[in-house]
Amino acid sequence: MRALMIPLAIAISAVACGAQGSRDTADGDVVRSASATNSAMTPGTALDTAIFAGGCFWCMEPPFDKLAGVISTTSGYTSGRTPNPTYEQVSSGGTGHTEGIQVVFDPAKVSYNRLLTVFWRNIDPFARNRQFCDRGDQYRSGIYPRNAAQQAAADASLRAVDARFDEPIATEIVPASRFYAAEEYHQDYYTKNPVRYKYYRFSCGRDARLKSIWGDEAGG
Repeated sequence: MRALMIPLAIAISAVACGAQGSRDTADGDVVRSASATNSAMTPGTALDTAIFAGGCFWCMEPPFDKLAGVISTTSGYTSGRTPNPTYEQVSSGGTGHTEGIQVVFDPAKVSYNRLLTVFWRNIDPFARNRQFCDRGDQYRSGIYPRNAAQQAAADASLRAVDARFDEPIATEIVPASRFYAAEEYHQDYYTKNPVRYKYYRFSCGRDARLKSIWGDEAGG
């Protein structure tokens, strides 16, 4: 019995989406993620970058890592005021940042519109300043366009989602600002700590809520 309780206690200790430290990347820098090299790169390939926020960043890397054409995903902090924030600062709610992910992709293999569809199917678009079990504006959902084309696509995607539901959409669309990569501990968390990740995701009710909103289209 004691042997069974030890891993359970470890898993319970990881229910919150969190840890500490931070490294800075300028907006648009390509930051490679060990879990997201699923697309062979051709010399001279013109890559693009997308930034999204959908609550705990641990849960937002996997759905994009699965896509052919995605080169890397990086968990981090965006749309805030404090330079080079740490997890502790962001989780206090005083920096204005939200937990986000930076997706580097090959637009010849996967479109920004496809990324937008994956984004929406992996969030609760009605939740304001929270996502699932995580509360606070650091968990707000958002799309952060880097240029006019991304802005137009993001706006169109929001209109389509809004037309589908009666409940108002809380997801923000704000021009991209500096993206700060999170501590190494957070990167590829779902591959580094699969048991803790699965426990957190289940205990947070993420998949159940996504299913209730999106049905068979729900991400995961």
